[in-house]
Amino acid sequence: MTDFLAAARFLQREARPLERRLFATCFDGASPDGVVDALRAYRNADGGFGHGLEPDKRCPASLPIDVEIAFQSMAIAGAHDARLLNHACDYLAGVSVGGAVPLAFPVIEDHPRAAHWTDWTYQPGVNPTAGLAGHLYALGFDHPWRAAAARFCWDAVETGTLPDEVHGLSEVMAFLAHVPDRERAEKHAPAVLEQMIGTSMFQVTPTPGEYGLTPLHVAPTADSPWRKLFDDAQIDAHLDQLAAAQLPDGGWPVTWEPPSEASRLEWRGFVTFQALRTLTSYGRLVHDESRE
Repeated sequence: MTDFLAAARFLQREARPLERRLFATCFDGASPDGVVDALRAYRNADGGFGHGLEPDKRCPASLPIDVEIAFQSMAIAGAHDARLLNHACDYLAGVSVGGAVPLAFPVIEDHPRAAHWTDWTYQPGVNPTAGLAGHLYALGFDHPWRAAAARFCWDAVETGTLPDEVHGLSEVMAFLAHVPDRERAEKHAPAVLEQMIGTSMFQVTPTPGEYGLTPLHVAPTADSPWRKLFDDAQIDAHLDQLAAAQLPDGGWPVTWEPPSEASRLEWRGFVTFQALRTLTSYGRLVHDESRE
């Protein structure tokens, strides 16, 4: 049985300020301004975010993947800082090619990083462009770069030029979840999901201890527009596995190899918060009762 109190104590003990602020906002009613305050520590003068906000590379320079973590965190918290968002979008516009941005740049090679962070991450594409644009729609923040990014993403979706790779397709599903043209999004989402399910790293059924994306990455909360694309048995099986994965220290594990122990703990705080958010949303946890 999942222990909410043990998870909360794990976050208090081991997680970085960002995830502790997210927990306080989402579960204790704290102001979302605290999430923005935590994110400011990762900002650079160019308006972007760096300093290992995405913990698998310890590079201080601004990278689009770190901007995506910032946008995602604000969207989850319901936070909104127009000045911060505008400067971050200006940064993205400055490094984009036809509206698309890459995950990272060769500057990461001068710093510790996980093995999967290699030159493939330098190519502009829907990963992370689609996720960034989707989070901006979720935040209700408009900017010329968002429009350019959306055009790039729609073109990739409607011409069938999406990558045959689970993370890129997941980013497209996040984009389609939040764009205002719901008829257009609903038309294309099933085909994108079908392609995603066909990749080697999508777990249709749970595979404990192995890395991969699951239906709970596509529909992380019960009110996700893509919850309806999975049947109850699929969702329940993955919720069972997610609940069972909690470790004795209260946190959840990571299933890949980060570049350092500090990075591992940062990721564990991230995935522990996400696990609590998902399990609570789907009714597997009632946090007030769990903390009595």
